Amino acid sequence: MQYPEQFIGIMRQDLTQYGVEETRTPAEVDQALAEPGTVLVVVNSVCGCAAGKARPAVGMALQGDVKPSKAVTVFAGGDIEATKHLRDVHLAGVPPSSPSMALFKDGKPVFYLHRLEIERRQAPEIAQVLQAAFAQHCNS
Repeated sequence: MQYPEQFIGIMRQDLTQYGVEETRTPAEVDQALAEPGTVLVVVNSVCGCAAGKARPAVGMALQGDVKPSKAVTVFAGGDIEATKHLRDVHLAGVPPSSPSMALFKDGKPVFYLHRLEIERRQAPEIAQVLQAAFAQHCNS
């Protein structure tokens, strides 16, 4: 289901204010993941756990000293084809989840945080989980 842009625009800004770049097409997803280095991909969503936990956690995590080379987002329910492409091509075999976060290194997924793991934590805890993944994968 495609959400109206006027409804989700503010939810997009919740991530772009932290420097997270939008990838709204399959080509933009591929381009972001083709770059060498580490890329955090956030599957954004309209649900409450995205608003109260996932998006604030991303902002907190990206304030740390160690962070990915790039952070991008697709919006489930907004960027339909980009989200489908991310899931089908780059996260094949991973159950779909909105919200969710994946860390890629040189185009390959090395860390994934499913909605179930987001729902049971508060934003600062999620930020710590992300920062631990950054520490493990973004410096080597």
